[in-house]
Amino acid sequence: TNRHHLNILIMAAKLLQATGGRMKQMEQQMGQMRQMSEMQMSSSSTSSTFSSPMSTTKLRKVSQGLSRTMEEHSGVQRKTSAVAESFSQVQIPEGESVPDFEEKLRPITAQEGDNAVFKAKVTGNPQPSVNWERASGCPLSDATKSFYDNINNQHILKIKNLNLEDADVYKCIASNKHGEATYSISLIVTENPALDFKKMLKKRVEKKEEKRPPTEEEMLKILAGADKKDYERICAEHGFTDFRGILKKLKEMKKKVEVEMVRVLKPLEDITAKADTNIVFDTILELKDPNIRMHWFLGTELLRIQYSHGKYEVKQMGTKHMLCISNVSLSDIGTYTLQVADKRLSARLNVIDEPLKFLSDFKPKKVTERQTAVFEVQLSKKTDAPLIWKVKGKEVKRDEKFEVSRSEDGLTYTLKIKDVKVSDTGDYAISIGDLTATMPLFIARIPIKFTSHLKNVRVQERGKARLECEMSSKDVHIRWLKDGCDITASHRYIFMQEGKRAEVIIEDCELTDEGEYSVICTQDNDAHEYVSFANLTVDERFASVKSGMSDAQCLTGSPAELCVVLDDEKVDGVWLKDGVEISELSGVQVVKQGAVHKLIFSGVTDAHEGKYTFRAKGAESESVLTVADPPEIDSSVLDLLGARPVTVKAGQTATIKIPFKGKPPPKVTWYKDGVEVMEDERTKVERTADGTSLVLSRCVREDSGAIMLRLKSDCGTAVANLHLNVIDHPKPPQGKVEFLELSGKCIKMMWKAPRDNGGKQVISFVIERRVAGKKSWIRVGEEDSSTTTFINDKVEEGQAYQYRIRAVNVEGMSDPLETEEVRAGEPVEAPGTASQPQVSNITKDTMTVSWTPPAHDGGAPVLGYILERRKKGSNMWLQVNKELLTDTKFMVEGLVDDVEYEFRVTSVNRAGAGSPSTISNAVLAKDPIRAPGLVRNLCVSDSTNSSISLRWTPPEQGDEPSGYILEVRPEDAKEWMKATKIPIAGTAFNMGGLQERMKYHFRIRAVNEGGVGEPIELLEGVLAMPPPVAPRFDLQGKLKNQMVVRAGTALCLHLRFTASPPPVVTWFKDGIITMGQVVTKSMTHSQFLISSSQRSDSGVYRVHLKNDYGEADYDVNVRITDLPRPPKNLRLEEEVPGTVTLQWDHTPDLADDDEGAHYVILKRDTSTASWFTVTVRVFSSKYTVTGLLPGRRYYFRVIAQNSIGDSDPLDSKEPLIIAKEKECISSLWLKEYASPPRQVKPMFLLPLKDHAVCRGHDCTMSCAYQGMPTPQACWYKGESKISDSPRFWQSTANGVCTLIIPTCGAKDGGEYTLVLENSLGMAKCSCNLVIFG
Repeated sequence: TNRHHLNILIMAAKLLQATGGRMKQMEQQMGQMRQMSEMQMSSSSTSSTFSSPMSTTKLRKVSQGLSRTMEEHSGVQRKTSAVAESFSQVQIPEGESVPDFEEKLRPITAQEGDNAVFKAKVTGNPQPSVNWERASGCPLSDATKSFYDNINNQHILKIKNLNLEDADVYKCIASNKHGEATYSISLIVTENPALDFKKMLKKRVEKKEEKRPPTEEEMLKILAGADKKDYERICAEHGFTDFRGILKKLKEMKKKVEVEMVRVLKPLEDITAKADTNIVFDTILELKDPNIRMHWFLGTELLRIQYSHGKYEVKQMGTKHMLCISNVSLSDIGTYTLQVADKRLSARLNVIDEPLKFLSDFKPKKVTERQTAVFEVQLSKKTDAPLIWKVKGKEVKRDEKFEVSRSEDGLTYTLKIKDVKVSDTGDYAISIGDLTATMPLFIARIPIKFTSHLKNVRVQERGKARLECEMSSKDVHIRWLKDGCDITASHRYIFMQEGKRAEVIIEDCELTDEGEYSVICTQDNDAHEYVSFANLTVDERFASVKSGMSDAQCLTGSPAELCVVLDDEKVDGVWLKDGVEISELSGVQVVKQGAVHKLIFSGVTDAHEGKYTFRAKGAESESVLTVADPPEIDSSVLDLLGARPVTVKAGQTATIKIPFKGKPPPKVTWYKDGVEVMEDERTKVERTADGTSLVLSRCVREDSGAIMLRLKSDCGTAVANLHLNVIDHPKPPQGKVEFLELSGKCIKMMWKAPRDNGGKQVISFVIERRVAGKKSWIRVGEEDSSTTTFINDKVEEGQAYQYRIRAVNVEGMSDPLETEEVRAGEPVEAPGTASQPQVSNITKDTMTVSWTPPAHDGGAPVLGYILERRKKGSNMWLQVNKELLTDTKFMVEGLVDDVEYEFRVTSVNRAGAGSPSTISNAVLAKDPIRAPGLVRNLCVSDSTNSSISLRWTPPEQGDEPSGYILEVRPEDAKEWMKATKIPIAGTAFNMGGLQERMKYHFRIRAVNEGGVGEPIELLEGVLAMPPPVAPRFDLQGKLKNQMVVRAGTALCLHLRFTASPPPVVTWFKDGIITMGQVVTKSMTHSQFLISSSQRSDSGVYRVHLKNDYGEADYDVNVRITDLPRPPKNLRLEEEVPGTVTLQWDHTPDLADDDEGAHYVILKRDTSTASWFTVTVRVFSSKYTVTGLLPGRRYYFRVIAQNSIGDSDPLDSKEPLIIAKEKECISSLWLKEYASPPRQVKPMFLLPLKDHAVCRGHDCTMSCAYQGMPTPQACWYKGESKISDSPRFWQSTANGVCTLIIPTCGAKDGGEYTLVLENSLGMAKCSCNLVIFG
């Protein structure tokens, strides 16, 4: 069959891609480098068959490249159907950019013998270079020509006289130093029956079988696409005899088709434009035949678009057709016409020409010397007149110094002056036609820098000093200064200057040579001075102390000696006491014995104490001489302290002062009862040179005890002891009071004497009492200190009391000892709670409150009642009565109008007040309320089958109602029934629970506290039924028009609607009423349910609603799908080195899924357990994997994927070993190139770029170089050489160096360096690798 022939052709084309011809040697190496580094993957080709009216047209190849780019610096994968960009630099300088395509390239379908033209508009800074390639690897044919259109700024690939071999995916590759951008477009070449009809006949003869002649309809389809001159021959070949009849039918069919071949949606419009701009005529047409011919005319002359060199270009975007005219001029003025079939569309172009002028701002330019100065001039329009640059009256010619250029659009002129010097300063003039302009150029000198500054120097007397520095330039003038004075002409110093270094030398340094030295550098044409400073220090020569003095401590009158030993006997010294030189001091002798110097004391006194210093040239020693005596306390003081204690009253201050002697002053420590006394706010220790004091403020009884003073120094210790006695009032009586008798006549109690009498004898005990619940105490008796019992006979039976007892001495009374509450005899309880108060006789300022007595009086008669009131919401109660109320009714006066009040009552007997009663109901102080009047405007607001809604207006007469009583009566009943149990608060009500289509009567009356108003009734009865409504759907976004359901799960379609009366609901599937499925219905919704869906349940489901007032439909497109079954029979074949072709059998579920079901290809290196995605969205059963490393072992995996999920994986059973490249392969296809014998120093044409790679992925670094003899390549990671490491794979061939790092890990990140070296020199290039993920 024809499809069988097409499959054979496609397999042959793919085999030709895998084993066909090669590009030039350099293009092949760069192509492999791009595949490995960018990891660009394309989906394999797909094939299709189309039927034409004449014969079956076979497509040579239909492919749309699907490229995927990994942007390494961001770790983001971006997919696009036509274009792929790859970037390897981490950061792009401001103002520059990577290559990009401004417009989308369109695939082309053409017949054999026609021409095909691809046009690409590329942007990027620097300007990208553009190459064209075929995805199959085949070279471009001889009929292919690529060039750049300066007018339209387009890169054009033109293929003349197409043949079937030209069908392929063509790649446009734009690259600059920041990256590459690749756009893939397909070229489809169909067979032309007029050119190769014999070939088709020959193929048919090989499989010719006896078959019937074609019918009239089939013959019409065959002849529809053929030329008229071939009609008779085609009919004879197909055995069709009615030639005249088929011609008549064919004419009638073409006339019918041509009736509405063209429909104009937007006509052409007149355009007015400036000269040298681009304009576009556009129109929107609806064409019945997309292949209809179109012709553009200027006036009456046909525009020859393909021979205009890019001046004219015809474009189409959907139904929009455009004529683009580049760089319009006055000659382009005229009327442009588009001829489409019988339609003619016209519009006029007017061109405005402006005079030539400069657009640049001519400002003076300042450039640092040895840099490049750039002058740029921009014109308002393109001109053919020459532009001339002049400097100092001479015309600038292009040479090594000057570079003159013009932009591609002819609007910008540039002059570059390289390696500028001071002599290049001046005015640069530009002239073009009659226009002239001048731009001054100023040269700034490079500042002098000190690569090595002057450094501080320290020398000893009579030593040699050297100060030196180094500058960035040797053409400088130097002056030397010392402490700001010029010493350049002094003979005391030796000055030297050699190249960039300068130094000054000082022999036999003296102390006067010490100071700050500076060097000042200047240069021609630079007013700035460059200075460097340093200090010179000259040290004296000194003697040193060999053995010094130490501090000495002596008793009064004892001898002493201070001694110092120097390292030089000839050095004399001087002795000083407290900084004053010793001349005459009684009892002191100065002795010098060689290097030993002594100071001898015959007997130490207080006058000899002080700081002694021995000072010589360069040497010094110090010592402190002190006199020390042990502490001592006068014996008479000790006897007095031990004879009698120190007595003080509580609250007073006790001061104990003891004098002593001792030198140095001893450490003073006070103790109380053996514990050291610490200073606080009450305790202070005062010290003087000859005594100490202990001061106790506000003494308390606990301060009594033994006091000890201890004096201690390095010479001895002294101790003094005494006793302190503090007198105070006694402590409270001890323990718990014991009650011996508790009766209605007396209370008898007993206690214990206090534990501490306060230092004085207890005189008596005072007893006090208070009634339970009271705060005041009453003195009831006093007993002698010998008695610890008391009888209180003045008590009230049943009353509770509390007592307290105090001890008394001459200093006062103790704190009390309190008892618990006790009761005299049996207790009497407070009365019970009265009833809840009732309020009556209410006016705006008075109310009458009544209550009933409590049921329990507490064991004593109720003496009266306390009545309290408060405002509602308040927490403060106010007593109404001043005296107890004996009656159970009381009229409360003095109330505030329109305020709510609450009341409570408390009963009182001799035991006290009982609990308050329950609070009365809140009552409003207001005069009596009037009953409301008639309700107004009673009407029906809505109705349904079971309810009727009513609304009304409050009455105007009477007081405001608190509610409404609504009554209802069916038409067949006589009695009225209340609609609610309690009055209705609002002015609207919905009466539910009614019988459908039954008539009901309603009446209503208002009610308040003053009574019930008169009723008002609706004039007519109301039917319980809704108003008529046509069916309509209430979707609310819950059900969509498209549904995808997984097979085996429930399919549930739920729709809500409104209609009155209820509609008839019908469900359809693909136009047929559903049978056997579950359908649930109600008054407002319908649900279609299939509990377990199958693939056969896919289709269009329609729900139809209909009642007496209208109809409504809603469609839902349902697709049942499931996880795809896995593919089978995976086969591997390495057809091209470094690539593997995978083939497998299709999964049966791929064709059933129209939602983009596809295959996913993965690979795994045997050295790792992780799978990495090679490509996604593969629709055929064949794919070629590229970018594999030679010598490595790989497993491959294929997974089918759809919108539900992934199938089980299909894995290769054995790993495939990638064969290493053989150098002899290139010799099969390439002719050896004999380069001319010349020697070149190594240099990089395309340097290494920084990379960012995901952990576990491979990284490929490549660069291009030149050098002769061929340089030796050596790779480094940091400072370590890695060229010989088996961890990395490297290659160097045909001017390309490549380093591959397989399965990158965190340790592989860092700086990589490539070193190229030959006999002429060496070149280095580095890049950084960042590992993420």
